[in-house]
Amino acid sequence: MPTAKLKPSIYQLKITLVGIQPPIWRRILVPSTMRLCCLHDAIQAVFGWTDTHLHHFERHGAYWGVPDDEDFEELNDESKVALRKVLLRDGDSLIYTYDFGDNWRHKVLLEKMLPAGANSGPICVDGRRRRPPEDVGGPHGYQEFLEVTFDPAHEEFEHYREWAGDPVHAEEFDMKVVNRVLERMRWPMRHRRLTALGRPGRQR
Repeated sequence: MPTAKLKPSIYQLKITLVGIQPPIWRRILVPSTMRLCCLHDAIQAVFGWTDTHLHHFERHGAYWGVPDDEDFEELNDESKVALRKVLLRDGDSLIYTYDFGDNWRHKVLLEKMLPAGANSGPICVDGRRRRPPEDVGGPHGYQEFLEVTFDPAHEEFEHYREWAGDPVHAEEFDMKVVNRVLERMRWPMRHRRLTALGRPGRQR
């Protein structure tokens, strides 16, 4: 009788911020059983976002997020679906959108599936560049921000530097710091709701 193959249970994901050049991306290892709500937490942590805006996942016309009376009807509960139910094979991807104003879209690509490991939480194994400042105005606003903050002759130079905090380190990425953040987080995470205005609500 042939031996049953070991089912892969670790997903290697490459998460790339859409519309930014040079690319801003992270490569992480996560359990295939991780719920999308926890993948949201992992993405926030590895990019350094502040989790102060609404978000959702989407793939093939389906949406997952935090259900709320003010959300559109097609939104599915992200806490009730595992990543392996959405990304089924190498090369599959979904979009994670954070902050519907700035519209930060992240492509989450399943690069490959690996055998089970000892770690139950996410691990960052690679990445490039620092994420844009919150509320900078999306990819277009970030491009303008970089042009101004690296041009001392620009009339808005001092204003932008003061707003962002001096100095600006657009190319900085410290994987050790990211993994220390991930290690301090408890997996699976407890989650809070955000209202349509971005205010914290009850926990779930």
